[in-house]
Amino acid sequence: MPPATAWAPTSPMGPRPGQLKVLPVLLLLLLLSPIENWGPLGTWGAPTGPPDGLLYPYGLGAGDATTPREDDGMSPRIFLWETFSFYGQPHRSLYVNNNGVISFRMGVPEFTPEPFPLSGHRPFVAPYWADVDVRLGGEVFYRQTQDPELLARLARELAPAVAPSDPAPRPTWAFVATWHQVSFFGAATKKVNTFQAVLATDGATSFVMFNYGGLQWTTGIANKGDPHTGLGGVPAQAGFNSGDDVHYYNVPGSRTPAVLSIARQSNVGLPGRWVFRVDEFTVTEQPPGPSTPPTTRATPEERVYICE
Repeated sequence: MPPATAWAPTSPMGPRPGQLKVLPVLLLLLLLSPIENWGPLGTWGAPTGPPDGLLYPYGLGAGDATTPREDDGMSPRIFLWETFSFYGQPHRSLYVNNNGVISFRMGVPEFTPEPFPLSGHRPFVAPYWADVDVRLGGEVFYRQTQDPELLARLARELAPAVAPSDPAPRPTWAFVATWHQVSFFGAATKKVNTFQAVLATDGATSFVMFNYGGLQWTTGIANKGDPHTGLGGVPAQAGFNSGDDVHYYNVPGSRTPAVLSIARQSNVGLPGRWVFRVDEFTVTEQPPGPSTPPTTRATPEERVYICE
C-alpha cells in the first residue's frame, strides 16, 4: 500500500510545483490508533498556565481560542479591537497560522521557511516559522485583550526596548498567541516547542514580543528534517517581513541549526525574550540608547545577549 499523501495549499511562496508532503506509514498508524488525552505522541493536553514567568498567561483558562487541529491550518480572520501599525502600515485584522506565523492581509499555510525579504506583499510576524503539525501534538492558542493587569505588566516589560529619550510604552491593547508543546510534521519523537508572540499597541506605537518557553526541534520531514531528532534540513526562521519587498529582520540564527539558541538569547537581557518596536521598525539587537543607530534591515554584525 503506498504511503498516504497530504497536499499543502499552493500560494506565491510555495510549495513549489510538484512539492507535496508525504505522510509516513508510521505516522498514519499513529493517527489511526486510539487517541488518549495526550495524543498520539503524548503531547496533547490543556495547559494550566505558562511554564515559567517568561510567558504571558494562555490556554482555555485564560479565555483563549484555538486554531483548527490540522496540518498547515490557521485561524479565521480575526478583526482587531485596535489598529496595529506594522512597518508604517495600519492593520485591523490578522491570522494566527499553525506554522508559527501571525500574518496580516492573508493566511500563511506555507511550511517551508524562506529567507526574508519575501516578494508578494505579505506582511507577517514569525516567532518560529517551521512545519508545525498539531495533529501529532500541541495546541495553538490566541486572544486579544485589554485586561488592565496584563497591559500594566506589558508596559513594564516593553520598557527595555525603548530608548531613554523616547516615551515609555503605554499599551491599551494586546494580542497573545501561544504555540504550546507543538510537534512537527512527520515526528517520530516527543520533542515539542513552546513559544509565544505578543503584539501590543496604544493605537500608534506598536511592539512585538517573542517569548520562548522551550525549543527542541527545528525542522519537519517535508523540509528534510530527521523524524527522530527534528533537526537538519531547512531549519525554522524567526523575524519580520514588512510586506514591501524591501524591509525585513531575521533573528540571529534563523534558518540555521543555531535557531534553537534563540530560546537562550535575548535583545533585552532576559533569556528567551526578544522585544521590538515595529510601527516604524528598528532593529534592536542590544538595549537601545542614545548611540544606537536606527536601521530597518538586518545588520552584518548582529549584537545579542547570549544567556547560557
